[in-house]
Amino acid sequence: MIGLVFKVTLPFSPLVSGKIKVAVLGVGALGQHHARIYSELQKAGKIEFVGLYDANIDRASEIAKEHNTQVLATLDAVVSAADALSIVTPTITHFDLATQALEAGIHVLVEKPMTEESSQASKLVQLAQDRNCVLQVGHVERFNPVFDYLQSVATEPRFIETHRLSPYPERSLDVGVVLDLMIHDLDIVMAFVNSPIKDVDGVGVPVLSESEDIANARIKFENGCVANLTVSRVSPERMRKIRVFSGGESTSYVSLDYQKQEGYIYRIAAEDAEKSSLWQKLLHAKDSAIVSEFAGKKVVREPVPIEKDEPLKLELQHFIQCVDEKQTPKVSGQAGREALEVALEITRQIQQLKTS
Repeated sequence: MIGLVFKVTLPFSPLVSGKIKVAVLGVGALGQHHARIYSELQKAGKIEFVGLYDANIDRASEIAKEHNTQVLATLDAVVSAADALSIVTPTITHFDLATQALEAGIHVLVEKPMTEESSQASKLVQLAQDRNCVLQVGHVERFNPVFDYLQSVATEPRFIETHRLSPYPERSLDVGVVLDLMIHDLDIVMAFVNSPIKDVDGVGVPVLSESEDIANARIKFENGCVANLTVSRVSPERMRKIRVFSGGESTSYVSLDYQKQEGYIYRIAAEDAEKSSLWQKLLHAKDSAIVSEFAGKKVVREPVPIEKDEPLKLELQHFIQCVDEKQTPKVSGQAGREALEVALEITRQIQQLKTS
């Protein structure tokens, strides 16, 4: 856990030519995987993984040895060594660490939730803009191949249902389940629907911690789409699923699993579909079937074609690309702030219910 604040006196300077120098702040349950992937990228000749820092020296030494990098003894050393860094620390530290890194001209990927407060997130967005730095927020599901497929087929979402369940985690729990888990689905749904939010209604209850451990939110968008989000961190099983009913010319229902990176799409077959060779090929494909018939219409289930990959790896590769090419990331500081604002509103409603 990182609880220190470091002071920076380095002036901002543009990224020099050559490999991008990357460091990691915090190598706990998630940070260790940032270190692993940066190590892999270094072996592939993509970056220079200059080191890592963690307040737990033994932990830092263990992860550094495992991934053939060095422990940076102080936070000042991190800033001096790196062009870009991942901040994978408790949420309470995000604002101070990101602020001081950005002030030094360091490009930042900060894990979600971006900050504790919306005002802090706004300050980071402005600071990154002022310093001409990349600021990316770690909403990793945006890089899940499932999301790419979803965007390609469900072009007019009308109703969305998500379930994100997990056992009680053995890691830092400085936030409730809305900021811990639901914020992933908030980011996905907001990016996917791409319409202003009209109304939000949230409920939740604590079970094993002081904050809510189970929560549900119903979100109505200006374009008429409705999203129902359910999260739990006290579930006996892990589940990361999204279901989308889409309208328009090609009405469909998509059921996808983020973890397995697989799922099905259900569509109404055209009236003359049975005569086509494509239809016959479809019905003989593995797991394809006519699942229902009504009033002469047939609903067909098809397995979806998703090319599996590791979302975190894709996320970090995207971060490095944005730093190298001076691009705005898919999950920008602005996007991170918007998801945070909705999550904070849901949390506020839950806390209000507790005190009423």
